[in-house]
Amino acid sequence: MIRTILFSAASTLGLAATALAEVPRVAADITPVHGLVARVMQGLGEPALVVAPGASPHGYSMRPSEARALEQADLVFWLGEPLTPWLKVPLEQLAGTAHRIELLEAKGTQVLPFREGARFEAHAHDEDHEEHDAHSDHDEEHDHDAHADEDHAEEEGHEGHEGEHDDHDDHDDHADEHAHDHEGADPHAWLLPENAQVWLDLIAAELAEHDPANAAAYMANADAGKQEIAATVATVSASLEPFRAKEFVVFHDAYQYFEKGFGLNAAGAISIGDASKPSPARIAEVRDVVADLNVTCVFSEPQFNPGLVATVLDGTGAGTAVLDPLGAKLTPGAEFYPALLQDIGTAIANC
Repeated sequence: MIRTILFSAASTLGLAATALAEVPRVAADITPVHGLVARVMQGLGEPALVVAPGASPHGYSMRPSEARALEQADLVFWLGEPLTPWLKVPLEQLAGTAHRIELLEAKGTQVLPFREGARFEAHAHDEDHEEHDAHSDHDEEHDHDAHADEDHAEEEGHEGHEGEHDDHDDHDDHADEHAHDHEGADPHAWLLPENAQVWLDLIAAELAEHDPANAAAYMANADAGKQEIAATVATVSASLEPFRAKEFVVFHDAYQYFEKGFGLNAAGAISIGDASKPSPARIAEVRDVVADLNVTCVFSEPQFNPGLVATVLDGTGAGTAVLDPLGAKLTPGAEFYPALLQDIGTAIANC
């Protein structure tokens, strides 16, 4: 009798171990992507994180444990080369057999072009930017001034980059449907809640394909995650209502997706979207923006030099606060993404 019970218990444990082993090993590049993947995998498994919390993804040296996570992964979710150009080679060398999903290339993702200037022109917030595939006929849809036309011509001059992404199953269709270059794309697309909701469905579909036994759980988790994001958007949007008419300046141009999602009006950025060091001329221009537009707040970031913000603020009446597009102080995991939206919204509303 005891032997039978022990055998039954061992069999049950063996089946549980087998089911657990069937859950794909997953890696994600940055904490916001990791959070979305963790939400879809909740109760089934945990994704590995490649870029440590708080580190800038624009340039990073992986630790051995992070390299091993790539090497062992069955699936890798990453924003794409515009955000982490250094990651392309490690993905090919370490995760060559893994299925790699580049979220900026995913069908349904809204992608905005880089804003080059220190002062953001009004056309950068036009509603005509709402659709991802609007970039291909950008000239016809917008009555740009000469400066905007020059920027757009620069953006289209990087054609041909799309051909490098062979791992995404529907890439060829996507390239035809969305004819814009990704070297000119702003990669901070996770800050648009609509994109995060699209990606939850994509993540669930990819996991379900590799783990059909748990497909229903992945889909249910994705649906719950989308509802959580919608509820957070409603709360954050209400808190930002008094701030919508006010101008502000950010440290680096990482927030235009958040601006789009919540109807905000950034006046400029100290550094462009790749977080490269700004020139003295650009810093002087941002100071003029703060003075000319009576800017309410200049935001710093924990990943970058706060001294530049102090230089911009010197002699102005603007306040300052910290914005963090990566949520360095937040706990990574399934609840991360709604917490990130709330954190950024609170920082803006309180400045």
